[in-house]
Amino acid sequence: MADQQTQVEVEEDPQGSRYVARVGGEVAGFVEYQQTAELVVVTHTEVDPAWEGHGVGGALARGILDGTREKGLRALVVCPFVTAWIGRHPEYADLLYGAPRSTATD
Repeated sequence: MADQQTQVEVEEDPQGSRYVARVGGEVAGFVEYQQTAELVVVTHTEVDPAWEGHGVGGALARGILDGTREKGLRALVVCPFVTAWIGRHPEYADLLYGAPRSTATD
């Protein structure tokens, strides 16, 4: 099993319309989406029970939202897990469909 040093790698699988999380090369979870020209609809997140509580879900949420930002799109989140995660990470709220764009600069 994993310890607090668990390395979760997340990558997009565009053909499968999902982001996949791997730990040690093994699939630990995924988040599914549908993409349009304007937005990414985040529909479902699933984490293998063996990896629950090890940051896999959070890594998936961050991965899909970072990917959405990189594409210059907005996110319409219908997945309850990702909705709750954004509630704890307000720095992603500006990505939500209908939210004003961030005016923050580096």
